[in-house]
Amino acid sequence: MKKLLIFTSIILAYSTCVAQDATKLFPSIDVKSLEGKLVNTNEFKNDSRPMVVAFWATWCKPCTKELNAISDVYDAWQSETGVKLIAISIDDARNTAKIGPYANGKGWPFEIYTDPNSDLKRALNVNAIPHTFLLNAKKEIVWQHTSYLDGDEYELYEAILKL
Repeated sequence: MKKLLIFTSIILAYSTCVAQDATKLFPSIDVKSLEGKLVNTNEFKNDSRPMVVAFWATWCKPCTKELNAISDVYDAWQSETGVKLIAISIDDARNTAKIGPYANGKGWPFEIYTDPNSDLKRALNVNAIPHTFLLNAKKEIVWQHTSYLDGDEYELYEAILKL
């Protein structure tokens, strides 16, 4: 049992390192603005500065906690690093009408889109939310994180500072 635990720990540590070191170009997929306009992810721009893409849903409590925590420090992050956050909702068609009012009620200053057919979610292999990606100036995924615990936003900020 002890050997199995050690082996599992080594495999997990290795896979985490590989996932964070490997860069992958952010896919070109159509998403929808809250106004219902189709927008291709190639149109996501931030003047060669880092971008954060966060997958979330209105029913996901950890997602709300993460986006609230980032919202609290977002102005400072933008002043210091120029980072831009784009939030992609994976809510289904029944909840689409709730996304805008929900985000506005939270006062989130981010661009918000929906992934109505889950095309972007599938392309990025998002299986659990919140799932957060950090993109460099070339739109390569240089860091990603799944789930949220209080303080995880500082790990994201450290990754942003490295860019």
